[in-house]
Amino acid sequence: MLHLIGISKSYLGVLALDRVDFQVAAGEVVGLIGENGAGKSTLMKILGGVVAPSSGTIRLDERDHASLSVTGAMAAGIAFVHQELNLFENLDVAGNILIGREPLRGGPLRLIDHAAMAAEVRPILARLGADFQPETPLAGLSLAQMQLVEIAKALSMNARLVIMDEPTSSLTLSETERLLRVIAELKASGVSVIFVSHRLHEVERCCDRVVVLRDGKVVGNLTGEAIRHDAMIRLMIGRDLRSLYIPPQAVPGEVGLELAGVRTTANPHHAIDIAIRRGEIVGMAGLVGAGRTELARTLFGIDKMMGGAVRLGGRPVAIASPRDAIDHGIFLVPEDRKRAGILLDFEIAENVSLPNLAAYSRGSLIDTAAETANAEQQKRSLGIRAPSVKVPAKSLSGGNQQKVVLAKWLSMRPKVLIFDEPTRGIDVGAKGEIYALMRHLADSGVAILMISSDMEEIIGVSDRVVVMHEGAISGHLERERFSEHAIMRLAVGKAA
Repeated sequence: MLHLIGISKSYLGVLALDRVDFQVAAGEVVGLIGENGAGKSTLMKILGGVVAPSSGTIRLDERDHASLSVTGAMAAGIAFVHQELNLFENLDVAGNILIGREPLRGGPLRLIDHAAMAAEVRPILARLGADFQPETPLAGLSLAQMQLVEIAKALSMNARLVIMDEPTSSLTLSETERLLRVIAELKASGVSVIFVSHRLHEVERCCDRVVVLRDGKVVGNLTGEAIRHDAMIRLMIGRDLRSLYIPPQAVPGEVGLELAGVRTTANPHHAIDIAIRRGEIVGMAGLVGAGRTELARTLFGIDKMMGGAVRLGGRPVAIASPRDAIDHGIFLVPEDRKRAGILLDFEIAENVSLPNLAAYSRGSLIDTAAETANAEQQKRSLGIRAPSVKVPAKSLSGGNQQKVVLAKWLSMRPKVLIFDEPTRGIDVGAKGEIYALMRHLADSGVAILMISSDMEEIIGVSDRVVVMHEGAISGHLERERFSEHAIMRLAVGKAA
């Protein structure tokens, strides 16, 4: 159906793609993987008509093109499911799915037929197992539900080729399972899928073939039984998975953070008791909806604590707001960094200084020289890849944006760091860098609580695991008892 032949693309003399060959047959699911900066997005933008290649040929249905336009790609039956949501919160679900393609009523006014829109969208939502209706306002949906709307939009176009860019990054386990079934259904009906993902276990499950990009070049093709987790990582980063996880270099000290009978607004009937020692990484596992993020929000003062006590270094502390948490040295790296962790239009330096402006102020003015110097120091120490601390955060990759979130806290000497899904949407190589930073912080005496839905991450990074189920702690596991089976049993409320 599709063959990209010798595709190259340069930006200001920098080679983003180097003679890439990539093909997709009808009814085939092809995984496209690689680290951030490997060229995946550029290749997909060329296929979607967003950018033109510097050289090479796009062969579509045996016809050769030097480039495609966006409308040409859509006319050819190519649909995108973008990782960055392209949705309108002032419209309902049906309005987002059918935007620009709304059915109209008869008559001189040609008004939008909302009933017909809902009727067209309802079976698509049912196919995805969505728990909301076509008339639901988008602003009332969660991030995971918005991701399903983005997927529904692509399915509504009856595409021949669907490109899915990190489609499960915001989905629950059950929603992910449903999406993988939808991909199988699309394949059975002759629709091709390009599946771009950092979640390699999903690539392993659903793809017929995997193409690996590194530094703008194709470095490997895997098919059938050769599609294995370790093989994909080795091609992506040139080393084995075990090298990503760094064992502790220091013995944990005294208890840094202690929760005694803490109750959250989401689960006020369950008391939570946890103790995290200085120098220790405690992983918190559980299914989506178990109450992990709600606990993180409570500890950071976003949500009201309904009961219990928080002790820091053995001393009780009162946390009624994020300012209180920050003043006590308790910092949160949130699940959705783009909405809650950084200001995308602000410079790196501005993001780093934001929670501690008093340290960079002279009277009512910001000392930009001091602000810039601190940001430069954090950029060097964290390895933030950016030409300058004066560039906006939105210009950075996901891994580097996460480092900026960390930079603003590290310049304030944290006592406790709460990571909520620390590597969501980050490639394997950048994950290794984040893990190394977490281990370095722990070894320097910081108490770390890491909330993650990635089972490999929980097992590979944690010194100890706490599991939540329906708002309560269902069990604790020491490292010698770590296994996916033991964690999942506790996550569904069974004894380990």
